[in-house]
Amino acid sequence: MYKLGVDLGGTKIEAVLLDESFNVIKRKRILTPQNNYKNILDSISSLVMEISENISDYSLGICTPGAISKQTGLIKNSNTPCLIGKSLKEDLENKLDKKISMENDANCFALAEATLGIAADFDLVFGVILGTGVGGGIVINKKLYPGRTNIGGEWGHHTLHRNGNLCYCGKTGCVETYISGPSLENHWTQLTGKSQHLPEILTDIDNEYWEKWKIEFLENFGYGLANVIDILDPDAIVLGGGLSNIDFLYTEGKESIYNQVFSDLVDTPILKNILGDSAGVFGACMLD
Repeated sequence: MYKLGVDLGGTKIEAVLLDESFNVIKRKRILTPQNNYKNILDSISSLVMEISENISDYSLGICTPGAISKQTGLIKNSNTPCLIGKSLKEDLENKLDKKISMENDANCFALAEATLGIAADFDLVFGVILGTGVGGGIVINKKLYPGRTNIGGEWGHHTLHRNGNLCYCGKTGCVETYISGPSLENHWTQLTGKSQHLPEILTDIDNEYWEKWKIEFLENFGYGLANVIDILDPDAIVLGGGLSNIDFLYTEGKESIYNQVFSDLVDTPILKNILGDSAGVFGACMLD
């Protein structure tokens, strides 16, 4: 059976068709319609029909921003606002007359890297998204573990600092409010009075506040993932998202994690993804 995956991103929708050996048969990207739910449904449907033309026997998986509420079946916690509160899975199934498996982008990323990517040789993998938000997914023996209520791996909303930064989720002190891209940029502005994007900050090493900013970043990164290791003790952690390209996370960042883990032996590999921004679409293909 062929495997067809769709990654619904904030700026692009990508579809890929794989054969049983995971070879790419067809692949295409289109722009994501902005702030229009109906247009998103139409775009995904058209793309699936184009990619699956002349093929009847295929599974269909979709990677989405946000998660499906196990209670209501509606999309929640999405950074694509027009999806929130919508029955995306049901609407697409009706439109395509096809059963769909659907998971959030962090879970699809983790599944892809644990199946086809850098962590394919490990049994228990924790996949991390570090970007506009902070997310994660758990994969055990090539199978996604979403948890009892679909919140498995959501380390971005662990409390890092009690009574800390306010998070959109309504809590304070979440990991996401300290080490996501926007939160790091906001902290830089608070320290320096300068509004800069992260790539600029990372090169502004002569600034008197740069070392302080970096130390606090590494400390929060270390505590956040040390907590994950203490609870899950994974065979490997894979970093994804825009911040995964920061080289010092694999050296000083790893050391910061190890220093906080509750064990006399800490050797958890901290790995950089190899599938890039296509991890989501390959992960979607892997969904059961």
